[in-house]
Amino acid sequence: MNMDTIAAISTPLGEGGISVIRVSGPDAIAGVDKIFRSKSRLPEAQTHTVHYGHIVNPQSQEKIDEVLVTLMRAPRSFTTEDVVEIGCHGGMLSVKHVLELLLEQGLRLAEPGEFTKRAFLNGRIDLSQAEAVIDIIRSKSDRAHKMALKQAEGSLSKKIREIRHHLVELMAHIEVNIDYPEHDVEEMTSRFIQEKCEKATAEIEKLLRTAEQGKVIREGIVTAIVGRPNVGKSSLLNALAQDNKAIVTDIPGTTRDVIEEYVTMNGIPLKLLDTAGIRETSDLVEQIGVEKSRNVLSDADLILLVLNANEPLHEDEMELITQFSDRQMLVLINKTDLPRKLDYTPLLEYIEADQLIEMSVQNNQGLDDLERGISSIFFSGQLEADDSAYVSNVRHIHLLKLAKASLAEAMQAAESFVPIDMIQIDVRQAWEHLGELVGDTIGESLIDQIFSQFCLGK
Repeated sequence: MNMDTIAAISTPLGEGGISVIRVSGPDAIAGVDKIFRSKSRLPEAQTHTVHYGHIVNPQSQEKIDEVLVTLMRAPRSFTTEDVVEIGCHGGMLSVKHVLELLLEQGLRLAEPGEFTKRAFLNGRIDLSQAEAVIDIIRSKSDRAHKMALKQAEGSLSKKIREIRHHLVELMAHIEVNIDYPEHDVEEMTSRFIQEKCEKATAEIEKLLRTAEQGKVIREGIVTAIVGRPNVGKSSLLNALAQDNKAIVTDIPGTTRDVIEEYVTMNGIPLKLLDTAGIRETSDLVEQIGVEKSRNVLSDADLILLVLNANEPLHEDEMELITQFSDRQMLVLINKTDLPRKLDYTPLLEYIEADQLIEMSVQNNQGLDDLERGISSIFFSGQLEADDSAYVSNVRHIHLLKLAKASLAEAMQAAESFVPIDMIQIDVRQAWEHLGELVGDTIGESLIDQIFSQFCLGK
């Protein structure tokens, strides 16, 4: 890697209290010192100190901005290189002018994620910790943020390295048995190999059991609210969002398009999609909305079918229930504060009784039951302990499954009394898959692909 000096704006562009420019590399201190005027020179300053002064154009001596400069010398920085952060006034122009001055001093504009990439390549963090950085930035709930923070601190890395160490010990035993059969080492029997592989497999399965929960916590649950017009879909969205996001009237067909809103229930982000009421209509715009609603259903993780307790069951609603009975679905019987005219009996032929939730959105009743119903579907009623190392990244899940498959092949080979040097290949493959997860065995192109997803300046 060309370890030149890079710079980028690390805060979102726009008006704000401050904007921060981050600089990292061997010329970071000298580069900033060329445009920074203060009582003392940056090259003479102690590490982890903050300095007040002005950014000045070295050609015209014009003052560009009043700033605070933070200096962190290698290796005690995020990238393990010399790092300087310039705190400018928030806004578009001042921070832009300061960055342009830095680039004129020979610094290079950083690529997306390049600061975190350098932290990884310099050994400060492993790849799973680096990926957790972007999860921290993108987290949409407290639980997702906490999970990403634990991964950034190395909770997942620690477990992966323990499994890899276990496999290294097994490979060492096999190598000694192959190269020095005359030595009195622990005999490489079929049962011994199986026991070692079973132990590693058990640890991988323990991580994979958190995968579904972790993925939901990380990405949220795409939740489609569907039903006939005027059953209370938009009222439910507003109640969950605790805001009037959707228009609510007594006129059927008010919602003509799919309305999106993120809410958090029990620490889990839900991407709510309020859809147009599904019915036959001659209104062209409403027809388009109904068609969009049907398309949304195919991609949703969870379907909330809202029925009106004050109306008999309609054939459109029965069609939806029969069509999606094999999907994750909750049937919400709304308007239970009105006289009941809905017969539940036909519903129970296609869904379980615990999938029915009675509620009155207008009276704020039943929302707690809805929350419990969602937790029951996706988390078997409860979440793992907070100290669990969740696996949420699709890449991590894929590699864990590959490692598990390689160990299964090793155990099957040992059971069939295949020569141990052949078994060694499967064990090493599992070890390499796990190494790819933390970045110990990974190609340069994949590294570039992963860090290209980061925002500029991170």
